[in-house]
Amino acid sequence: MPKIKTHTGAKKRFKLTKNGKVKRAHAFKSHILNKKSTKRKRGLRKATYADKTNMKQIKLLVPYK
Repeated sequence: MPKIKTHTGAKKRFKLTKNGKVKRAHAFKSHILNKKSTKRKRGLRKATYADKTNMKQIKLLVPYK
């Protein structure tokens, strides 16, 4: 069997934790920041975990992480 190719976009965006969860960054932090409150922007800085409904697909995209 040949190796599975890693999705290069996904490998830059997701990290896998030791417990098998998928860690990701928040969206909506790149532009149009004037109308967003400081509190909201500060919250978007922090990392979060991907939803369990997306976990299986993400793990297929990054098989060797």
